[in-house]
Amino acid sequence: MRRFLEALYAGTLWASALCLVTIAAAVGAQLAARILDGALAMVHLPRTDFVILSLDEICGYLLGAASFLALAGTLKAGVHIRVTMALSAFGERARHVMEIWAFGFSAVASAYITWNLGSFAYVSWRFHEVSSGVVRVLLAYPQAVMALGAAVLTVAIVDEFVLVCRTGRPTFRVNEDSILLGKE
Repeated sequence: MRRFLEALYAGTLWASALCLVTIAAAVGAQLAARILDGALAMVHLPRTDFVILSLDEICGYLLGAASFLALAGTLKAGVHIRVTMALSAFGERARHVMEIWAFGFSAVASAYITWNLGSFAYVSWRFHEVSSGVVRVLLAYPQAVMALGAAVLTVAIVDEFVLVCRTGRPTFRVNEDSILLGKE
C-alpha cells in the first residue's frame, strides 16, 4: 500500500509539473509570436498574427489544476506552510496531541472540500456548463481535476493521521528537523 500511495503522490506532482510546463510553453509561444510580429512590422513585412485564443483562461485552468494536484505531494515532502515554530515550542507529547488533532480536523475539512468540488464538477457536467471565453471549455474538466487533487490531498492527510497515531511522527518531520538543525 505504501508503494501505491507514494506513486500516487509522485504522479500528481508530475501532473502538476506538466500543467506548469504547458503554461510556460503556451505563454512562451504567444510571446515569441508577438516578438516576431514586432520584428516583421519593423522591416515592413506581413505579420503572422499568431494568437492562442483564450490563453489567459486556459492558463488559469492549468494553474488551478497544478495547484490542486501538487497539494498532496508537497504535504508529504513537508513544504506546506505550517505552524512549525509554534509546534517546536512544545514538548514532544504535546506536539503529538496537537498533530493528531490537526490531521484529524484537516482530514474532515479536506474531505468536505473534495465532496463539494466533486459536486461542482458533476453539476457542471450534468448541465454542460462551458466557459465564457472564445474557446469553449467544459467547466467540468478543470473542476474535476481540482476535485481529484483535493481527493489525493485527503488521502495524504488521512495517511499522515494514521502515521502520527502509529509512529508518533509525521513523514515530513525528517525534512523539518534537518532544516531546523541546519542539515539541509
